[in-house]
Amino acid sequence: MNRFKLVKTITLLLLFVTASMHAISTPSKEETHGKKDLKTEIKEYINHHLLDSHDFSLYSYETDEGEHKYIGAPLPVILWDGGLKVFSSSKFHHGETLAEVDGNYYKLYHGKIYKTDAAGTINYDEDHHATNAKPLDFSITKNVVFIFLVGLLMFFMFSRMAKKYKNNPIPTGLGRLLEPIILYVRDDIAIPNIGKKKYKKYMSYLLTIFFFIWIINLLGLTPLGVNVTNNIAVTLALALMTYFITTFSGNKDYWKHIFWMPGVPVPMKIILAPIELLGTIIKPFSLMIRLYANITAGHVVLMSIIGLMFIFKNWIGSPLSFGLAFALSLLELLVAALQAYIFTMLSALYFGSAVEEHEHH
Repeated sequence: MNRFKLVKTITLLLLFVTASMHAISTPSKEETHGKKDLKTEIKEYINHHLLDSHDFSLYSYETDEGEHKYIGAPLPVILWDGGLKVFSSSKFHHGETLAEVDGNYYKLYHGKIYKTDAAGTINYDEDHHATNAKPLDFSITKNVVFIFLVGLLMFFMFSRMAKKYKNNPIPTGLGRLLEPIILYVRDDIAIPNIGKKKYKKYMSYLLTIFFFIWIINLLGLTPLGVNVTNNIAVTLALALMTYFITTFSGNKDYWKHIFWMPGVPVPMKIILAPIELLGTIIKPFSLMIRLYANITAGHVVLMSIIGLMFIFKNWIGSPLSFGLAFALSLLELLVAALQAYIFTMLSALYFGSAVEEHEHH
């Protein structure tokens, strides 16, 4: 079993490196003319890899005629601009062409869609920020697709597991893998932090958040290029859910210890109340930043080390870079589970502090 996992990991890494080679090793026209060196291409590819996109792309290459070919699939673009505009992202051709819809022209520029003219003009302010109008964008991006896929996968896994438990309390199949993890979340995260009396109503959320973050992080280590949790909008949404559950679950003791702490002199209560209230906002903010920063940093470091193979181009540097990238990818497997554990643990801790009953003497 261990050999199978090792072979699988190596295979995924090799596929990832192959995809990277197709994307950054083929010299472009700009590089040939000295306008763009390899280091710049690697840096741009890393930045592109970290961003969400309006299409699902595995890799690209340049033909002998200088034409860019992209291997992947377009996704639907949904805009609101004086009415609903729905079209395929293939019209943008990865930002190289304009999309004409109902007489309006739209341009994909740095991952965002701007309204423009037939020439594709982008206007800038003094800080070189685009000033073109942006329609409301409700597009199904790559990250959205995988959020739905992971949600459906989790629904399928747990609903099937629940049906089997109705007929047979002994876990079989996938249940053998999931049951120890579920029991761990219950016995080592939920009960110690929330308490035996009140942990059950939070278990569904804690299990969902743990498996969602874990699976999404694992997908981010595959050649698919899925980086959902390094999108700060996603981590913000997860943190807000924890914040709202904590806020609306808080009992009178919780709010009393924030606004009017018992056993504290009145002048200190007035000083500490705003600080305690600010702390309720800082806690979910730290959840958001911790998950976003750790996942983003891991991807940047891993991609940078892989890029070194194409810079060294010798029998010493390239194997060393590959070995280091392989070791780091194994470490990232641990980080994927660790970040899910930390987010779930801290959420349970916040829930526990909100429902804890204090004895006042």
